[in-house]
Amino acid sequence: MKSIHFVAIGGAIMHQLAIALQTMGHTITGSDDEIEDPAKTNLTNAGILPPKTGWFPQKITPSLDAVVLGMHAKADNPELLAAQKLGIPIMSFPEYIYEVSKNKTRVVVAGSHGKTTVTSMIMHILKHNGIDFDYMVGAKVAGFDGSVKLSNAPLIILEGDEYPASAIERKPKILFYHPNITVLTGIAWDHINVFPTYSNYFSQFTGYLNGLEPQTKVVYNEEDAEVCRAVAASTADTVKIPYRTPRWEYSDGEFKVVTGIGSFPISVFGKHNLQNIAASIEVCRELGIHWTKSLEAIASFTGAAKRLEKLYETPTLKVFRDFAHAPSKLKATLDAVREAFPNHFLLACFELHTYSSLNKDFMVQYAGSMDKADRAIVYYSHHALEIKGLPEVATQDVAAGFANPLLSVTTDSAQLVDYVTSAIEASDRPTFLLLMSSGTFGGIDWKNVCSHI
Repeated sequence: MKSIHFVAIGGAIMHQLAIALQTMGHTITGSDDEIEDPAKTNLTNAGILPPKTGWFPQKITPSLDAVVLGMHAKADNPELLAAQKLGIPIMSFPEYIYEVSKNKTRVVVAGSHGKTTVTSMIMHILKHNGIDFDYMVGAKVAGFDGSVKLSNAPLIILEGDEYPASAIERKPKILFYHPNITVLTGIAWDHINVFPTYSNYFSQFTGYLNGLEPQTKVVYNEEDAEVCRAVAASTADTVKIPYRTPRWEYSDGEFKVVTGIGSFPISVFGKHNLQNIAASIEVCRELGIHWTKSLEAIASFTGAAKRLEKLYETPTLKVFRDFAHAPSKLKATLDAVREAFPNHFLLACFELHTYSSLNKDFMVQYAGSMDKADRAIVYYSHHALEIKGLPEVATQDVAAGFANPLLSVTTDSAQLVDYVTSAIEASDRPTFLLLMSSGTFGGIDWKNVCSHI
């Protein structure tokens, strides 16, 4: 058992990793300058919430076996500097995850979009088929206690992203996992604050593929041109396994995957989710599960939190929320809803919340991304710009970027609620309200709003 200190323990994965390691018997401490829910509640319940927010170099003592450094911590963090001075081993969380899983079979799901959903689907299929495994996933998944589990299981499923591992380790997280099986879902420019050009962003994936061990199995989306370009350019001796959108149908209010031996019901919808199902089936096939067993399991998969997650429903109103924030994710989510519910009035609300989406120069990447909506509204807050230290973005620049003459833009959450309420009440069709954000729309309680319409 070890004594481990977490610098920036409040992170989505960081706090879950800390709790998982404490469950294994390790002694865990941590610090952060800001801890919000659900991390705050989860750490409180685990008994490891720091008594005060802030950085306390006195917590760094020679008795520590390791320091795990979160991405939120900067290079001049006083606790990091203290650990460096004492020579205590410092690792980012992907480096630490590899250290505790290097003797396991490792499955890594990578790509610009769909990572969380594919990882969740694989987890769901494995659990349904009684297979023991560890995991790390970027969202709450129904049927699982947390987003990180570490044990003596021989298999681990990891959601891997291309973002830098930490302030002192700038290589992408995916480079540290050394998978036996990996998925590449799609490549579409994101994280402009870290990857200023598309070429630079694309190179993160080619570098990842070129660094894979011989005979690593690469499950890739053959319908994504950029994924195919990256796979074709790879110089590593890997086993390439393509996947594509399966046939599907919608009948009697139920979505089904159509196969040569019959139709299998599913509870998710949209081309991108069908591709996600195909990817998870191929991975599970490599892990020894027959594809029919995987499809039978997917019938009860309801999705990861905020991934086309149903929030509210009446006979005339469906409300779903989604984590979509990059242009390709917005378009894929709207395409899925429009295809699945062609007769509904589609009201789409999107919050600009990430570094990339709040960047005036990147805004043109959103052109046409919300055109499938009958009514489109974009919201962003001045507070988000202040927190991220970004310059102001004018509403007219946002409107110009989306290039949609029917688009409304607001920075006022109360006005956003008025827009939504008015649009739903004026519709003469059943309404599908789609809420897309990696934030909270200024803390709006959408269930309460909808219950009063």
